Amino acid sequence: MNIALVIIAIVVVAGLLVVGNSFRLVQQYQRGVVLRFGRLLPQVREPGLRMIIPFVDQMTRVPVQTVVMDVPSQGAITRDNVTLSVDAVVYFRVKDPAKAVVNVENYLGAVSQVAQTSLRSVIGRADLDTILGDRERVNSELRAVIDTPTEEWGITVDRVEVKDVALPDTMRRSMSRQAEAERDRRARVIAADGEYQASAKLAQAAQAMSATPGALQLRLLQTVSDVAAEHGNTLVMPFPIEMLRFFERSGVPQDQATADAAPGDAAPAALRAPADDVEPFDVDALPDALPSDGQLSSR
Repeated sequence: MNIALVIIAIVVVAGLLVVGNSFRLVQQYQRGVVLRFGRLLPQVREPGLRMIIPFVDQMTRVPVQTVVMDVPSQGAITRDNVTLSVDAVVYFRVKDPAKAVVNVENYLGAVSQVAQTSLRSVIGRADLDTILGDRERVNSELRAVIDTPTEEWGITVDRVEVKDVALPDTMRRSMSRQAEAERDRRARVIAADGEYQASAKLAQAAQAMSATPGALQLRLLQTVSDVAAEHGNTLVMPFPIEMLRFFERSGVPQDQATADAAPGDAAPAALRAPADDVEPFDVDALPDALPSDGQLSSR
């Protein structure tokens, strides 16, 4: 009787072990890949409580979540011979769990190695300006390079981002000087453009004032009022514009004087005096101008 009870207990325990090993729990973010006697079953186990044959089937649960993997900093030389260090981040997920289990031993390590080597190759084909200014192009090219070998492993790469680009100190100083020179150039261009626009507006204002003679006098009075308001101790004496015009009309025009000059003459004919009109210089008229010793007098 005791022997029978022991046998029954052993059978019950064995049955419980078999039943316990027959069920596997697959989470929502996992998929189950079953190997029966070492052969892959075509059906992938979906999330839930799944039954397998104990001691015959072997199920591997593969997560299908998006994995974020940091790519260590890689030293590379760009196409224009600049040495720099670049690190990136890769976002990927398992698309085909069966291929991820059968075709590659450790898909996480494989993706990491492919990302490192691809990062070096992509940086080597690009120049420094492209890496710093066109990150989208570098990211898309890097994603295409990484996604090509991982497709056979049942893995799809969602995106690749270059996080940081470490430049040498000499290159940083050179870029700083270049940026400073570029800002200085823009400042000078803007200032020159402002001067040009201001001169154009002043020319238009001068034309408008020349059409109305009273506008010049009003402008003069306004200027005197502004100077008196800002500098109370300054005395401003307006000079009539009509006097300036009178002196301008009474003088000999420069263009006419130049036209009257002969090609070989040293001065215009209107400015030369006849030789007969020149009075002779009397040395005796100035007895005190030159002393006997030949030196000029202080008088």
